[in-house]
Amino acid sequence: MRRMNTGLIKLLLAAGFLLAAPVQASAAKIVVDAGHGGSDPGAVGVNGLYEKNVNISVARKLRDLLTEQGYDVTLTRDSDDYISLSDRVAMTNKEKPDLFVSVHANSHTNANASGSLVLYYDKDFPQASYPSSEEMAALTPQSKRLASLVQQYMVAKTGFADNGLVPSAAYVIRMGQVPSILVETAFLSNASDAARLADDSVRQKLADGIAKGVAAYLPLTLPGGFSDIAGHWARDAIVRLKEKGLVEGDGGAYRPDKPMTRAEWLTIADRLFSFGDKLKTPSGTTGQTTVTGQVYQDLPKSHWAYGTFQNAIRLGYISGYEDGSLRPDQPVTRSEVAVLLERMTDGSAQGSWTKTADFADVPATYWAAGSIYRLKQKGIMNGVTDKTFAPAKNMTRAEMAAMVDRLLAQNDKAGRAVQTDGSGKPAAVPNTGKPANR
Repeated sequence: MRRMNTGLIKLLLAAGFLLAAPVQASAAKIVVDAGHGGSDPGAVGVNGLYEKNVNISVARKLRDLLTEQGYDVTLTRDSDDYISLSDRVAMTNKEKPDLFVSVHANSHTNANASGSLVLYYDKDFPQASYPSSEEMAALTPQSKRLASLVQQYMVAKTGFADNGLVPSAAYVIRMGQVPSILVETAFLSNASDAARLADDSVRQKLADGIAKGVAAYLPLTLPGGFSDIAGHWARDAIVRLKEKGLVEGDGGAYRPDKPMTRAEWLTIADRLFSFGDKLKTPSGTTGQTTVTGQVYQDLPKSHWAYGTFQNAIRLGYISGYEDGSLRPDQPVTRSEVAVLLERMTDGSAQGSWTKTADFADVPATYWAAGSIYRLKQKGIMNGVTDKTFAPAKNMTRAEMAAMVDRLLAQNDKAGRAVQTDGSGKPAAVPNTGKPANR
């Protein structure tokens, strides 16, 4: 048996949560936050209306509308209670939702200020004194798109003046982990807006507009059947892999930003490269393993990917760690994927590379440098930025989808496309021993 470098060991595991892994069915989940509450009334309207009461009224109506449509909705508060900003974020993170929407009413010293607007955190407008979580900085495009859709539908439904989107460092929308917005429905400091906010039918229209914006961003039915990829940068790649039968979802969701486990990645690799077909003898029977005497303490026969791991071991693609483990449910890193993917597509995974776009965090001496740079030059793997690759970062399901989509596109160009049979299961990729043309 070939013992690999501890760092690359069991690579090639494949992505998307999908497949044969046991899953829990779940609808798209949304946390709706009614701003202020309890001892914190928020703004007080020119008509004496408390913002906290407007917020919870709209939030409850929004919850009911979204629940009727099939969303799983949680309120941060459903009564007149004070909840700190940090507790609201902690509660939201614990729920692990797909979206966060905070409902507020506005106020201004200028009594003529009126209309609706939506706040979101934008990494391009940072405030040094109010840093965001890493997740929210990375989610700027998604939060901005959600904000735009909600503002569009809310204004259309209510007729309030359109004040557009506002980059903001408000705590609840800069410290979370999912696309997040803060809706300012209208101005309590404006006589006309305040009168309308006191009208229950107007609050219903506000909730309806927000719900329509949420549904436009996160529709329950999407091409590919996934509920959580609308507006995501990898959406098209994910849909194409779904159509090829390469990925499946988790109760209707894909979870694009979750790290892949080794077992998930290896399963996708098996679908791409048909391990079982490669192991067949000329007579058509499955060949016996050349690896003997290996017992992996963390890979029992009951593990859902046991057979896939055994075939990958027989093919010499993977090996165990020095402590006798395979760690099938551990996330796989970007550098591990690069090495194993190259081994599976190019055989020996050897050769030089021309450094036309060096990554600052991948020196020539790095154990996976050759694979990373060769796959980069072939157009299969990209960095997280133009100058960084993040080799130790766990690969996400979205990154996997984009990588495999590029691989398939290149193979299509070279006439070596992965074909699927009538059942949607991929057939074997011809093993030419040559790298794909990129």
